[in-house]
Amino acid sequence: MLRAMNERAVQSTANPPALSTRALDNLPATRGKILEFLKRKDAATSDGIAVNLGITASAIRQHLAALTADGLIQFERERTGPGRPTHRYSLTTAGDALFPRNYVDLTNELLGYIEDEDSELLARVFDKRGLARLERARARTDGLPFPGKVAMVAQILDEDGYLADFAELADGTFRLTEHNCAVLAIAQRYQHACRTELDFLQALLPEAEVVRVAHRLKSGHICSYEITPKES
Repeated sequence: MLRAMNERAVQSTANPPALSTRALDNLPATRGKILEFLKRKDAATSDGIAVNLGITASAIRQHLAALTADGLIQFERERTGPGRPTHRYSLTTAGDALFPRNYVDLTNELLGYIEDEDSELLARVFDKRGLARLERARARTDGLPFPGKVAMVAQILDEDGYLADFAELADGTFRLTEHNCAVLAIAQRYQHACRTELDFLQALLPEAEVVRVAHRLKSGHICSYEITPKES
C-alpha cells in the first residue's frame, strides 16, 4: 500500500474560517487549523502561525514538528540577520492534497458534453484511456511469472486508488479484490468505466480467464474478480 503526506506555513491578520473536509477532520483540530492557515498564506514562520492562531510558540513548535514528521509540511531556513535562521513553513504536495478537489463533478460534466455531441466519441475516449492504461501496465508486468503478474496487477490497482489485494486459492485460481472504487461517481453514470475495467484485466492477463464475481454497481460492497489460469 502506498501512502504519502507533506506541509507549509505563513502569517496573517485574521483567523481563517474552519474548513470541513473528511481528511482534515481526522487531524487534531490545531493541526488542521495550521494546515488551513498555510494553505491560505503559502508560507509562514512559527511565530506568525502562533500569533494568528493564538497559541504559544512552544505549543506551535510541537505541532509543526509532528506535521513535518507526517510529511504534511516542510520548511526552509531563512536568515534575516544575526542569530539562528528562521524556519518558514509551507504545505507539501501531500498536505495540499488533503484539501477538497472537485474533479469528479468536472469530469462528469465534461463527459456529459462529449456524450451530448457524439455518444460514439465518448466510447472511444474511454477506450483510448483504457489502451494507454493497459500499455503502462504491460510495461510493468511483461516477463513476470503468472503469480507475480497477478501481484503486480493488484499493486497497480492499489496505486490507482482501488485499495486492491489478491489471494491465491487452493484450487490454483486467484481472487483479486478492489475494496474501493476510485472512479465510482463516474462509473455510476457511465457504464463504459466498468466495462473498460474488466477489459483491462482480461487484456493484461490473456493467459487466464478473468470473471467479475462481485460488482459494486450491482449491490456489492466491493468489486472482485476470479482469475483462472488457462490450461497450456
